Amino acid sequence: MLVEVNSFPILETNRLILRKVTNDDACSLLKYLSDRDVMKHIGLEPFKSINDALDEISWYQSIYDKNTGIRWGITLKNQGQVIGSCGFLNLIPKHYRSEIGIELSKEHWGEGIASEAINAVIRYGFMHMNLQRIEALIEPPNLLSQKLVEKQGFIKEGLLRSYEFTGGKFDDLYMYSLLKPDFE
Repeated sequence: MLVEVNSFPILETNRLILRKVTNDDACSLLKYLSDRDVMKHIGLEPFKSINDALDEISWYQSIYDKNTGIRWGITLKNQGQVIGSCGFLNLIPKHYRSEIGIELSKEHWGEGIASEAINAVIRYGFMHMNLQRIEALIEPPNLLSQKLVEKQGFIKEGLLRSYEFTGGKFDDLYMYSLLKPDFE
């Protein structure tokens, strides 16, 4: 189900509402983005202050404003608290492609929430953003994310060696992709 409010789409699944993240959500973001296990494969240091969370929220707004991405806060239907985020970044409309990313509070790992959220976002990307290709860049040790995207039908295309410099080191990343015809 899709509901547009002030042009920002709200996505609804069986258990989740994916919505715009606002400054009111800063404490929720700080809670899970300060967890070293959550941040382990994201390429950022764990957050230390509410200002780190506010900067992240500001980044979400900037990619939306610049049409280079969109990030939804993941909430459980019976609660309003943001427990993760999922969305597109590095959107390139002229090539009909974007990267996808997700993170989730550790207390909700293993509940199928990440699968439910990412599926809704993928569906939105193909149906409403006219994407042809969605990419996921994943560090080789991040087996849970690899399993997550493979479950959605993503294909591992190869290894991008020393693709990113994060946390003072070069990281290899697997390139996964999902094409619209494969999802349909």
